[in-house]
Amino acid sequence: MRILVHDHSGHPFQAELSRELARRGHDVTHSYVEGYVSGKGRLAAAPGESIVFEAIGGAKKVDNQRMAQRLVREVRRGFELVQHVRKVDPDIVMLSNVQIPTLVIFSFVMALLRRPWVLWHQDVYAVAVRSFTGSKLPKRFALVAWAFEVAERWCSRRAAAIVAIAPSFVPVHEKWGTADKVTVIPNWAPLDEIVPTERKNDWAIEHELDDVATLVYSGTLGLKHNPALLVRLARAVHDAGKPVRLVVVNEGPAVEVLQDEARRLDVPVTLLPFQPYERLPEVLGSGDVLVVLLEQEAGAFSVPSKTLSYLCAGRPVLGLMPGENLASSLVTRAGGLVLPPADGSLHEAASWVSGVLADSDLRTELGEASRDLAEQEFALEGCATRFERLLAAQAGVPAGDRRSLAKFS
Repeated sequence: MRILVHDHSGHPFQAELSRELARRGHDVTHSYVEGYVSGKGRLAAAPGESIVFEAIGGAKKVDNQRMAQRLVREVRRGFELVQHVRKVDPDIVMLSNVQIPTLVIFSFVMALLRRPWVLWHQDVYAVAVRSFTGSKLPKRFALVAWAFEVAERWCSRRAAAIVAIAPSFVPVHEKWGTADKVTVIPNWAPLDEIVPTERKNDWAIEHELDDVATLVYSGTLGLKHNPALLVRLARAVHDAGKPVRLVVVNEGPAVEVLQDEARRLDVPVTLLPFQPYERLPEVLGSGDVLVVLLEQEAGAFSVPSKTLSYLCAGRPVLGLMPGENLASSLVTRAGGLVLPPADGSLHEAASWVSGVLADSDLRTELGEASRDLAEQEFALEGCATRFERLLAAQAGVPAGDRRSLAKFS
């Protein structure tokens, strides 16, 4: 098969899936938006790899806070994505993390061209916007939420198949009349790329974090997160008798919020931009405790993939997030703690963190449990086979050829 996987964000596990499909003999192109600011995966072919990686949309970092410019850019990107598809000429396209205006343009043109494509549904944007309207977004965004739902439903109906990352997405598709197309395949993280490291590693030494207790957060901070809660958590841990340094790896408007709150509460903080992917194991390894944030409103429509990377890194994990979220169950199964994302949780969270910081054996035990769980849950081969069969079915690969894929199951 000729397969095009387009992941807007350029995240690690999507690239890992594309590599595995290429290893199985498929002609795979993996594309992403270079100017989108996020923690990106390994997006270059190694010697001997047949996969092709391509960046679209230009390398210039973009400002997503200016809504009118963002809308124009995302519409334009839809046409760029269509041109990209026509150049690659795949048998099947799979899209992940694509913004709604881009998706609408893409869906419309693919319908005209009668090309099959698969929606890898990472976030239900319509539900997200509606959830934050009136709190983090102005009330006028209720109209945007309505428009997004109309658009997202329309695009979902045009997809040949839909991969949802959690069962909580299914009721949305039942409402939209697209549940018959949905296959649930939970996200994972690359076990062979994100591995446990020594706490005192080169990256920790470079940033003077090797001899201080640390809370580490690495990942995006947007509407779904309350960055100030990280600083207040560090303050609560300090007040519980365990001085700790907060380390946040992120770029964007949240940096200023973190700086202001850290000054106000007198919290030592290290703020760094997104790091090269090959150093991510050291970044996560430098944390005595790794922290996940997710607002209560986001519990049903988003699964924070950073949680999965944390588990691969083999560190204790604290989740300030909704307990019903799919990632929360992984954290608790690994021996970590999950509490609601609110100030009222900080006393209990600080007590738990203080206990972990005071007990090196407990840290080791929790870290090993995290890695063990990751190895149980994130085996690539089974996930890749499910994707391979689904893509083959939508590309019209003959049934006999699809049956030959069973050797990978």
